[in-house]
Amino acid sequence: MVTEKDKPRGGTTRRIYGALKAQILAGTYGPKDRLPSTRALAAELGVSRTTVTAAYEQLLSEGFLESRQGAPSRVALLHDQQTVKPLAEGTPSGAVSLPATPVRLSRFGATLAEGPVWAPPQSDALIADFRYGDLSAPDFPAQAWRRSVNAALRRRQPRLAYDDPGGSAHLRTALQAYLWRARGLRCEPQQIVIVNGSQQGLDLAARVLVDPGDRVAVEDPGYVMARRVFAAAGAEVVPIAVDEEGLRTEALAGLDAVRLAYVTPSHQFPLGSVLSARRRQELLSWSGRTGAYVIEDDYDGEYRYDIRPIPPLQTMAHAENVLYLGTISKSLSPMLRLGYLVVPPPLYPAFAAAKQLVDRHSPSLDQEALAEMIASGAYERHIRRNRRSNGRRRTALLAALKAELGDQVTITGADAGLHVVVWFDRLEKAEEGALIARARAAGIGLYQVSPLYADCEAGHRPDRAGVLMGYASLDVSKIGKGVAALARVLRG
Repeated sequence: MVTEKDKPRGGTTRRIYGALKAQILAGTYGPKDRLPSTRALAAELGVSRTTVTAAYEQLLSEGFLESRQGAPSRVALLHDQQTVKPLAEGTPSGAVSLPATPVRLSRFGATLAEGPVWAPPQSDALIADFRYGDLSAPDFPAQAWRRSVNAALRRRQPRLAYDDPGGSAHLRTALQAYLWRARGLRCEPQQIVIVNGSQQGLDLAARVLVDPGDRVAVEDPGYVMARRVFAAAGAEVVPIAVDEEGLRTEALAGLDAVRLAYVTPSHQFPLGSVLSARRRQELLSWSGRTGAYVIEDDYDGEYRYDIRPIPPLQTMAHAENVLYLGTISKSLSPMLRLGYLVVPPPLYPAFAAAKQLVDRHSPSLDQEALAEMIASGAYERHIRRNRRSNGRRRTALLAALKAELGDQVTITGADAGLHVVVWFDRLEKAEEGALIARARAAGIGLYQVSPLYADCEAGHRPDRAGVLMGYASLDVSKIGKGVAALARVLRG
């Protein structure tokens, strides 16, 4: 036991000792983690090396550190009585409990605080995790990306400076050509704003186009993070039902003062329907008549299997008020936070200024690397390979569901994208949560469809349990094992 007499003398040494000890106990530094050298930490803190050395020596004497001649100090494996309980999920390492005090938040902050907090996935312990949005790490084109990064680095700049908030001219030019080739979309580079993923594109649109109290129409069911970003901006979010033809556009006619509509017309999220030609024309006519803007989220437009590519709304006549939103999260990696907005020319100055205000610009090196990858043709070659590999995963999932579950399920949204929705025809909607829990206990990651509905009690919500099953992160064998395990859960 260390007594007060044994603790290091000198105020600065005591503070350094106390801070390091607290970080070790909190798990900020884990067993065998290397601590900074005494010289480096002294320089960082602006104190003498002797002061830091004294703090390290005290930690060493108490058994918190271990060291040997010529080697850096490392955190020791602590005795049982020194080990602290693991932090709760979602709690930052080293978090300190503070006494409860009144929290004063803005309306924006209060709206966000009411929502769910991101929790890290726990896929490693599962037979198969059908989480939507995850991609297979081996599918990432590491060599092509490395070559593109190296090529971007070789183009040395005369100085390091803030970049154009609208994005790299090189990338916007490359995207202009790519969007014309891949999606038939014609635009000028000066209409493209590079953003940190499609989520930032939605956030900028909410900031630039929506005032508190404005109405925003969204699909129901639909993308929850879109609903949240508009609600946080103070908008009144108006859910509009979807069916096999996509958004039910006739519902827009009876709404007053709708400022914006958010849609996924090429592959409705999550149900997978395609907005019909008639409804596309009705949506654009409504937009032109009312002056409302339409955000077209083409989140997975690269993946089509049994249907021809669907032209974007932005390519149609009378699409002057359409903003086209794209991302590389489904084609390259969600960890590369890059996306793009194609906005009507009159809106570009406001969006570029909003982007500058939020974070100046997206990372320049990543932009240049992506531009290089698109210009060299490596990006489209990668997409073709991914389309084939994800097509095999999709085929395996559909075959396994048919073989294991047969007429117990109805599958929607399988013609495109990277997920399907599976409806369990013999389970009621109220049983959805219990099914998810039983599946998790059996090692299967499934995800409820209910939270994607703004109003789960609305008449257009099927009265059956439903799950979202993504397959882009799984190999074929895991897909088969996961569905077989799910069948056992249902039989049990």
